[in-house]
Amino acid sequence: MKKTLLCMLLPVITWSLFADEAPDLRAARGLFEKNLDAIVRHDRDAYAATYVHDSRFAVATQSRLDRDAASFFGGEPGWPDTFEATDLDLVRVAPGVVYGTYRYRITYEDGEHAGIAQRLFIETSGGWKIAVTGAVDSPPGTPPPPRAIVGATLVDGRGGAPVANANVVIRSGRIDCAGTAAQCPVPEGIEVTDAKGMWLTPGLIDAHVHFSQTGWADGRPDALDVRASHPYERVEAELEAHPERYARSYICSGVTSVFDVGGYPWTLRLAERFKSDTLAPRVVAAGPLLSTLDHWLNLAAERQFIAITTEETAQLGVRYLVSKGAKAIKVWYIVSPDLPVEKNAAVVAAAGDEAQRARLPLIVHATGLAEAKASLRAGAKVFVHSVEDLPLDQEFLDLAKQNGTIVIPTLTVIDGYVRMFRGVADRKAPSVDDPNHCVDRATLARVAETATVDASLVKAENLARREARQARFNKVTRENLATLVRAGIPIATGTDAGNPLTLHGPAIYAEMEAMQASGMTPMQVIVASTATASRAMGTDAETGTIEKGKAADLVLLGADPTKDVSNFRRIRFVVRAGEIRDIAYLSKLAE
Repeated sequence: MKKTLLCMLLPVITWSLFADEAPDLRAARGLFEKNLDAIVRHDRDAYAATYVHDSRFAVATQSRLDRDAASFFGGEPGWPDTFEATDLDLVRVAPGVVYGTYRYRITYEDGEHAGIAQRLFIETSGGWKIAVTGAVDSPPGTPPPPRAIVGATLVDGRGGAPVANANVVIRSGRIDCAGTAAQCPVPEGIEVTDAKGMWLTPGLIDAHVHFSQTGWADGRPDALDVRASHPYERVEAELEAHPERYARSYICSGVTSVFDVGGYPWTLRLAERFKSDTLAPRVVAAGPLLSTLDHWLNLAAERQFIAITTEETAQLGVRYLVSKGAKAIKVWYIVSPDLPVEKNAAVVAAAGDEAQRARLPLIVHATGLAEAKASLRAGAKVFVHSVEDLPLDQEFLDLAKQNGTIVIPTLTVIDGYVRMFRGVADRKAPSVDDPNHCVDRATLARVAETATVDASLVKAENLARREARQARFNKVTRENLATLVRAGIPIATGTDAGNPLTLHGPAIYAEMEAMQASGMTPMQVIVASTATASRAMGTDAETGTIEKGKAADLVLLGADPTKDVSNFRRIRFVVRAGEIRDIAYLSKLAE
């Protein structure tokens, strides 16, 4: 079994694991360590000292051997922002000659590059040197080499007892086996990650996100209007152009899949856009929302809210979404004195019928008990919010059981709004809950800008009303969550990320902790955040649990999440489609 070398702007690890190697191999490995250490430290002289500087030097390109040593050593090296080397393999081809390859992963400003590098090490009168070097990027979607994670305590996402000292073998980005060492022996010759003292869980799943919102006020001018400094059209254009900044934050936070449950049509293209990107989560998207309220928050040429005011418009709306590739039909069921539940129940039912004909799930935003029950009669399969106005009654529970409905309680999003308004009123930037430093600099700058927003935009009486609503909301939604759990209604985790101060990625920690504080056991929260969230997305055949054949989307933690879900903050490694990345490497990408 081979061991892993990880170099990520950190001191290079020692090679005591290989002390029993033949002298030639040990010498070549030691030189390789010096070479990598120089890259990590951006030490040009030390880097150059690992190479020969005569006619034996060559760079192996894709088309030829380049022997121009002066050019190679004369310019300023293009140091990567991060550097990682794994799967080092050395072979002695002759006395004093060793050939080696390794798998690299580096990042520059233009993104991440990965591939295979080769080195030819030779013994010279001045010691061991590198004579030939070269690297070739792998095509997008190339699966990682086989890998085994050994020694962790395995929490499989299905609610069963954890398995101590477990092994997981990964091939072609999928789980080949998982269990005890006897159940899942490690094949010879594959890369091994020693995870003793860690806990291994499925990757987290946030089943309620919005890529077309920023995590601050500029994405929700209907709540706090900052369009004078941040024109909404420009904000949305930037979101469409650069969704990867949120994708990186999700992966860095241990979230390997997300369900985008409402946004502009471009969100429907994210699944394909991120298909081969293991620095992005798997995405399932619903696209534009069908809304009982003709909401104004749209662009001149594109809508994220499609008004449905008649049964016919509801049917047409569903057909439009189907034609655009939506994977679910989302209804924003808004009521008011002028828009009572009864007025729109038939419209929502028509949307549900059309969704059923299209074999797509009906997912609903319904925060009042009356409209929630009307949605269940219409066939709702997923609620993305808890009922917040009244305690749940037996009729709701019976209808939910009959439908097999999953409820995503979304407990903490209102806290973000209140913190933002309080920050504006107090002219103080809110704190950012980001324990692994995953949030990108642009988002952090927006949050800091809260302190400079015109305080007159937040009236004292409005803030008081919001804080009073927050208290009522927290009481009712947490009591209703406890009722749902007692009744056996499946619960999934979702944050409503993208709303103000509900930040893409790390928002999941506070949400999971709120679910636990509402009476769910840590294991119930883990299942809600993995297996059941995957069911809500419709991806449970692929993700959500650790079992043979499923995607190797995993998280390694430094503390036991079955004791307290706050231990999900203590990420050590994230695995996405078999690609394992250290949290230090992932955090560096946000800088």
